[in-house]
Amino acid sequence: MATPDPLFNETLLLLGGAVLAAPIFKKLGLGTVLGYLAAGIVIGPILRLISDPEEVLHVSELGVVFLLFIIGLELKPSRLWQMRGDIFVLGTAQVLFSGLLLSGLAYLANIASWQGSVIAGFGLALSSTAFALQILADNGEANALYGRRAFSILLFQDLAIVPLLALVTILGSGPEASTSTILVDSGRAILAVAAMVVAGRYLLTPMFQVIARTGAREVMLAAALLVVLGSAVLMQLVGLSMAMGAFLAGIMLAESSYRHELEADIEPFRGLLLAMFFMAVGLSLDLNAILSNLLLIVAGVPLFMIAKGLVIYVLCRLWGSTKEDSASIAALLPQGGEFGFVLFTTAVSAGLLTAGASSLLIASVTLSMALTPLGSALARRYFTGEQKREEIEEDFEGAGADVLMIGFSRFGQIAAQILLAGGRDVTVIDDSPDRIRQASSFGFRIYFGDGARKEVLLAAGIERAKIVAICTHRRDITDRIVDLIRSEFPEVKLFVRSYDRIHTISLRAREVDYEIRETLESGLLFGQKTLEALGKTETEAAEIGADIRRRDEERLQIQAAEGLTAGLHMLHTRPVRPEPLTKPKRQPLAHEADSAGQA
Repeated sequence: MATPDPLFNETLLLLGGAVLAAPIFKKLGLGTVLGYLAAGIVIGPILRLISDPEEVLHVSELGVVFLLFIIGLELKPSRLWQMRGDIFVLGTAQVLFSGLLLSGLAYLANIASWQGSVIAGFGLALSSTAFALQILADNGEANALYGRRAFSILLFQDLAIVPLLALVTILGSGPEASTSTILVDSGRAILAVAAMVVAGRYLLTPMFQVIARTGAREVMLAAALLVVLGSAVLMQLVGLSMAMGAFLAGIMLAESSYRHELEADIEPFRGLLLAMFFMAVGLSLDLNAILSNLLLIVAGVPLFMIAKGLVIYVLCRLWGSTKEDSASIAALLPQGGEFGFVLFTTAVSAGLLTAGASSLLIASVTLSMALTPLGSALARRYFTGEQKREEIEEDFEGAGADVLMIGFSRFGQIAAQILLAGGRDVTVIDDSPDRIRQASSFGFRIYFGDGARKEVLLAAGIERAKIVAICTHRRDITDRIVDLIRSEFPEVKLFVRSYDRIHTISLRAREVDYEIRETLESGLLFGQKTLEALGKTETEAAEIGADIRRRDEERLQIQAAEGLTAGLHMLHTRPVRPEPLTKPKRQPLAHEADSAGQA
C-alpha cells in the first residue's frame, strides 16, 4: 500500500485542528482566532507534527489576500474617499508616533544599534490586518464607527510597508542610496496602482460580461481567482503588499453588477485560508526563542503592546473618537503584524539586525498576535463596556400630530405611507441617526429620540396624539415602550407591531388596542397569490385566506387562555378535500406537533 503524501497528512492535521479548536473556543467566548492559534501551537511547537511551518504560512497568506479583496468589494470608491482623513492623517500619525516610541524602547533594551532599533520599532508599529478584521467580524462590528476607523489605520499600515522597506535599504547602504531608492520605489508603486485603476475601469467588468455570457460558472470562479491573485502578484512585484493589490481589485469591482457573484465565489477560499493563516502563526511560534529570552519577552511584549495601545488611544481621542471607540481601537491594534516578519527578515539581509534579534522580534510579534484576541475580549468586557451609540441633538420643533410613530423601520415606513395618503399628519421619532439621515434624503422629517424615555415622548407630542404606533423592531424595546406608555399615558391608544405570536399574546395581556404580527398579512397574501398561480380563482384564494386568518385569530384566543400548545386542531397539515372550497371537515389530531407554534 502506498505511503500517504506528507502534504496530504499535514492538510488533514490542519483541518482536524480547525474543526476541533474553533467550536470549543467559540463556545468559551474566546473567538475562533484564538482557537486556530491554539491548534497551531499544539500541532507545531508542542507535538511537532508539522516540520515546515513556513511553507504553510506562505500558502495561507492568501487568506489575507482574499480577505482584503472582499473588503474592497464592499467598499465603494466614494466611501473610501470619505475615509481619506482617517487613512492618511490618523494612519500616518499612528505609524509615525508608535514607530518612534517603540524604536526608543528597542534601543533602550539593547536589541540592536540605533539603525536596527528604528526598523524594529517601526516593524512593531504595524498591526495584523487579518487578526483585527477577523475579531471585528466575529463581534459583528466591522461596520461600526470604531471598526471603520481601525480599518483605515490598517489600510495605511499596508501602504507604509513600501517606505519602510526603502528605509531598510537606506539605513543599510548609507544616505547616498536614499534619494534614488525612494524615487524608484515610489515611481514603481504609483505606476502599478495606476495600472490597476485603469484595468479595473476598462477591462475587468467587460471581461466578466463576456465570461458570464458563456454560462460556465467554473470559468467565472477561475476568472475571480485570476483577478485576485494577479493583482496581488503585481503589487508584490513593485514592493507593495499582496493584500493591497487584492484590495484595489476589489475597490475597482465594488460597483460592478458581478460583485455579489464574485464575493460568493471567493468567500469559501477566504474563510479556509484565513483559518490556515492563524494556525500557521501558531505553528511558527518559536518556543526555544521564547524560553531562551523568557524574561525579556515576558516583560517586553506586554510593554510594547501597552505603549502602542496608549499611542493609538491618545491619537484617536485627539481625532474625535469617543472614549469607548478609542479604547476599542487601542485594544484591537496593539499587536505586531505579519508585515513585521517581512521587515525583520529584510533587515537581517541588510545587516541591520542579527539573526537572534530577528528571531526574538518575530517571536514577540507572534506572541502579541496570540494575546490580542484575549486582550480584546477582556477590554470589551471590563473596560469599554457596551459601545455607546452615535447620538444627534434632539429637536422636536413642529412635532405633535394625531399619530405618534415610534420607530421608522421598513414596517413603519409602509404604515406611514398609508397614513399620509389618508391625509393624516404623523410625528415620527427614531433613535438611529443613520436611518434619520437616510429618510431625510427622501424628504421625510423624522425626529431623533429614544421612545423609551418619558421626556422624549412628551416633547414629541404624545399628549396631543390620538394614537401611538409602536413600530420598533426589537421585542424587548417594544415591550419597554408599551409598559411606559401604559403606566404614564393610560388614555392613549396603542397600535403595536408584534414580533411573533408569542409576542402577540404578551401584547394582548398588556391590553394594547391593536397589534399585528409583522409577517401575517404578507404571508397570507403570498400564499393566496401562489394558489392563484396554481389554478385557483382570485375569489377562491381570498376565501381560503380569510379562513386561515379566522383560524389564526381563534387559535390565538385559545392559546392566550390555555397555553402555546393549545389549538392544534386549528392548523391545516394536509390538503383540504373535496374541492371546490367548503368548510373543512377534517377531524383534529391531538398528537400532531405544533410546527407553527411561534409563527
